[in-house]
Amino acid sequence: MVFIQISTTARAQTAKAVTLLFVFLMFLISPLAWCQQLDTPDSSGMDDFASVPQLARPAGSISGKVVDQSGANIVGAVVKLIHQGESSELEVTSGKDGQFVFSNVAPGDFRLTFSFPGLASQELSGSVRSGENYVTPLIMLVIPTQVTEIHVGLPPEELETVQVKDQEKQRVFGIIPNFYVSYVPNAAALTPKHKFELAWKSASDPVTLIGVGVLAGIDQAADRWHTYGQGAQGYAKRYGASYANVFAATFIGGAVLPSVLKQDPRYFYKGKGSKRSRILYALATSSVICKGDNGHWQPNYSNVLGSFAASGIATLYIPANDRQGSSFVVSSALIRIGETSLAGVLQEFVFPKLTHRTRSQRTPLNQKP
Repeated sequence: MVFIQISTTARAQTAKAVTLLFVFLMFLISPLAWCQQLDTPDSSGMDDFASVPQLARPAGSISGKVVDQSGANIVGAVVKLIHQGESSELEVTSGKDGQFVFSNVAPGDFRLTFSFPGLASQELSGSVRSGENYVTPLIMLVIPTQVTEIHVGLPPEELETVQVKDQEKQRVFGIIPNFYVSYVPNAAALTPKHKFELAWKSASDPVTLIGVGVLAGIDQAADRWHTYGQGAQGYAKRYGASYANVFAATFIGGAVLPSVLKQDPRYFYKGKGSKRSRILYALATSSVICKGDNGHWQPNYSNVLGSFAASGIATLYIPANDRQGSSFVVSSALIRIGETSLAGVLQEFVFPKLTHRTRSQRTPLNQKP
């Protein structure tokens, strides 16, 4: 009986102890489970959070003032706003006080362009922050710089006159006339008036007259044109014949035909290139090729026909026994053409070093030095 009572009491204490242990364990485990539940992410909850749009940052504004170079306000200046990375643009115009403003400007980099008729455009780049009222520096539009080229020169007629006058001063050793050469490659074309002026200047120059006298003396010493005889009378006839040859060749080949055929009787100095090219140039352009009044190269009909014409005229006064019909004309013309070719070589290589030239002959009047 006693044993049964003791056993019952023991079981009761054991059950109580188990109950207390169970309660203790429940209190111990429940907070850990709760905490674990809170710490474990719920995928459905994250999806709902991600789907909520982010709040937009507050917009800003851009303002400023546009003036001209005198400081006066510009009314109606066109101001364009372009955000970085965007092709669209916003546009406003400045008011009476020159002010402009862009409202509700999204934060970020931007570029402004300013323009007004008659004034040079300007650009300004910057960056506006959230909620910022960005004020630009004072924008000044000025009159654009204009480059005006002033070509200092003379009208073609005056330029030609000046060049001809300069040519009439050209003398080898400062003495011998050297009028029919141009050291200006793009020299103005000669008018008929100036062609005859050069011809007369050359034919009537005292040095030319003295040269003819020396040639007549040599011819008389060699008894050329024997029919003229000796003495003063013979010398005078030889002088007249020699001068007639010079005069006819100069005027026909240097003035009459060039005026009719619109050709330039001058030799144009080359002065550069290989010696071979310059020699060929000199031989050709002094006798069989020339510049036309239009500036283009062409056959030198004036020199060739002028040489034959002068030789034909010479048959009128040269003693009959010193000319043999057509053979005299041809041989005399060919000799003259050969002489002009030799003169061209001298003009290219020798005479420029011996001829005094003015500044305008070294540098064209319509070009910078």
